[in-house]
Amino acid sequence: MPFPPVEPHTTGRLTTGDGAELYWEESGSRDAPALVWLHGGPGTGLGRGGYRRQPDPAKWRIIGLDQRGCGRSTPLVDAPGPALDALTTPRMIADLEELRAHLGVSAWLVAGGSWGSTLALAYAEAHPERVTALVLAAVTTTSRTEVEWITESVGRVFPREWERFAEASTRRPGERVIDAYDRLLRDSDPAVRAEAARAWCEWEDVHVSLTPGWAPNPDFADPGFRARFATQVVNVWSRSAFLGDHGILDRLDRIAHLPAVLIHGRLDVSGPLAPAWELHGRLPLSRLVVVEDEGHGGPTMGDEIGRAYASFGS
Repeated sequence: MPFPPVEPHTTGRLTTGDGAELYWEESGSRDAPALVWLHGGPGTGLGRGGYRRQPDPAKWRIIGLDQRGCGRSTPLVDAPGPALDALTTPRMIADLEELRAHLGVSAWLVAGGSWGSTLALAYAEAHPERVTALVLAAVTTTSRTEVEWITESVGRVFPREWERFAEASTRRPGERVIDAYDRLLRDSDPAVRAEAARAWCEWEDVHVSLTPGWAPNPDFADPGFRARFATQVVNVWSRSAFLGDHGILDRLDRIAHLPAVLIHGRLDVSGPLAPAWELHGRLPLSRLVVVEDEGHGGPTMGDEIGRAYASFGS
């Protein structure tokens, strides 16, 4: 069960080397081992702070941040321009290193969900000496194969909705749907971008809709959120997270010594179990937890995240 709600005792804004400002917050014990949570998306932000309820606040220094371009970080990225061009995985890895140094953390447990699991893995591969353990939920590596599944192949499960999604992309002959949306979301016409963001977020609701207890994402009713979310997701997905076609999987030897807990829903249609299974097979110190009755998130998955933290706690 999650711990009672806990509010941050410290918040701040970090100006990064390229001039962006990152919102960060701390809760829990100032003297305990550090844990950093990486939210999904990219582009969702920390939201309502539910991530703070899984770690025991008496045993962890709990750190969260709104990744660049979203939430309370600035500039917000919802349109083409220099801020979008800077929204790359290597730059977000650098952001984490700047935040770690700013907070005086020598090493931390790195946790993340969905896109946050990709960023956590990429960060760990870049700076393995700064990571004590990994806790990853709704595991993704944002490889080209995974992106093509979620934007093309999963249409076999939702053919009517996918056809509408593909038609709205106005894709050209031979153009991937994801690349067509990238083109639209970089268009100079705000109306073109707004319609592309609406269609994209409609599809986002579709491919997670088989999760038990599913309800439409209320944040997608906000045109500003839709623009930020769609722009950031498509920018990163269309470029395989800026990590190459295989990305994370090509550098697993750098983190083979790290303990990890991988938590995934059996019913996750949009992000199938296969990547988590492969990671588990190639990370000798990993433990795979399959939540049989949940998809891309859920209360049991939250409980398993808490158990994973407890297994690493003092």
